[in-house]
Amino acid sequence: MTQISQKHNCRTLTTTLTAILALSGLILTACQSKETLNSANTETKATTQSGIKSAKSVKISTADLSRRIETLSSDEFEGRAPGTKGGIAASQYIADEMKIAGLVPMGENGTYFQTVELTNSTVSADSTLSISKGGDTLLQADQTTNLVYWTKKLSPELDVKDSDLIFVGYGTVAPEFGWNDYAGLDVTGKTVVMLVNDPGFATKDEALFKGNSMTYYGRWTYKFEEAGRQGAAAAIIIHETEPASYGWDVVSGSWTGAQYDLVRPDGGASRTKIEGWIHKDSAKSMFSAAGLDFETLKKQAQTNAFKAVPMTGLTLDSKLKQTSSTVKSRNVAGGIKGTDYPDEYVLYMAHWDHLGKNPDIEGDNIWNGAVDNATGTAAIIEIGEAFVEAGAPKRSAIFVAVTAEESGLLGSAYYAEAPLVPLDKTVAGINIDAILPLGVTKDVIVVGHGASELENHLKKVLDPRDMYIVPDPKPEAGYYYRSDHISLAKKGVPMLYADGGNDHIINGKDFGEAFANEYTKERYHKPSDEFDNSWDLSGIQNITEILHELGYTLAEGQDWPNWYEGTEFRALRDAMRTD
Repeated sequence: MTQISQKHNCRTLTTTLTAILALSGLILTACQSKETLNSANTETKATTQSGIKSAKSVKISTADLSRRIETLSSDEFEGRAPGTKGGIAASQYIADEMKIAGLVPMGENGTYFQTVELTNSTVSADSTLSISKGGDTLLQADQTTNLVYWTKKLSPELDVKDSDLIFVGYGTVAPEFGWNDYAGLDVTGKTVVMLVNDPGFATKDEALFKGNSMTYYGRWTYKFEEAGRQGAAAAIIIHETEPASYGWDVVSGSWTGAQYDLVRPDGGASRTKIEGWIHKDSAKSMFSAAGLDFETLKKQAQTNAFKAVPMTGLTLDSKLKQTSSTVKSRNVAGGIKGTDYPDEYVLYMAHWDHLGKNPDIEGDNIWNGAVDNATGTAAIIEIGEAFVEAGAPKRSAIFVAVTAEESGLLGSAYYAEAPLVPLDKTVAGINIDAILPLGVTKDVIVVGHGASELENHLKKVLDPRDMYIVPDPKPEAGYYYRSDHISLAKKGVPMLYADGGNDHIINGKDFGEAFANEYTKERYHKPSDEFDNSWDLSGIQNITEILHELGYTLAEGQDWPNWYEGTEFRALRDAMRTD
């Protein structure tokens, strides 16, 4: 999953955004020539600082970026799903490009690869799930419009019968925030129904959790895991577009077909039998059938006085059948050895996978993932090549393209557990996920702003370019917990997740925001996220240059950036550095 960035080509933008831009006159400049924007980009480049190798004089090639993005997002790789023919071919292409770029193998056994074993499970078409009242079916899940479901258990067949439904608010146990939605409950064998996100977002109350900024307790991954720990038979999250920041079609597209997980010793025994998402409209009808008002209970769930509410008379029944197998995917890693401190590493990371191909859909059934995340993968290869061209820095650098991000950050989670270089020798990490072909902007978005001293280093790179940092404009969407940097952050490694901003150098913020919103609505996690030769890549080039300069400067220096005091990962880093 990826930070939700945006993508579109100029021809389509002209059609889609005419109504938005016409009053401001921006439509005349929405499709500025690439030559104009590249010229503006060139003017923002800083001069070389004394004492540091000339990293900034190394050219980031728009042609290379374009070629790699187009190839990675081509139909040839069939959406780059892990463990598939297309995914294997895509990871091989990345390794080949790393070799051509001059990066040495940093994987296992002298290769560019780190094997990641995954389970691959697909719910069979003859599976059923229904919610009933008094023997009458209220809802029959169709895996498309009303409720999608799956399991993390590896059993070929799973039955749930007459499981009572209970609304558990946000489904959260957070001692540090004095919150426990399961207090005094025994949900063994029951189906828990939950809200997405956390109470802080819902109320905008800074005294609750982290206010409008989503915490990890708001992530679906946490909610399903907690339901398993509580002994529930099934767990269903109510999808709401506003807190999730994406529509139901993203849910139905992402959670049907093959589902992946890391191979776990317990075979998924700690999870509920059924996990799923229900459309808000279907959920409201379900609440009404139980004599409950959804909106009223939603407000009650936002207070610490909330107690779970049985959905009287409602039961869930399911006969789930699935095919499961173990597949091997792989992270791809190349690097450059440092001259003075070869055992210290600057890390670059991007995920290469996307959602694959669904043969059951007519027409365009390949999720090409051009923006998400062929852009980031192309960028780290290009940055690696720039490191080589600039000459080996004092410290080493490692470039890791990880698998299975779209399946729950699995490739980066595996890397965090089995790192190719020691985490206590990893100076810092830079994650690149989904860069928009918007053109050059004056700003850089830092997701999770205020987390680490890497922001200070980034500012030093931006100041000579007359650029500025902005926090994530939608902290409530929880992007900080939805990309691969979090896997390393949870181990203590300072990680920066930065992306091009919205303040377009010519057309301003409104244009950039409209561009971003259009991608989220029309292309994010859809087959329409495709490469277009009319893309303006000057902004992708610019942010790639910035992140290259940032990492190369760290590799040439001796600083060990840390998390800011008071952040959740500071103690982990401090312990790592003092052991």
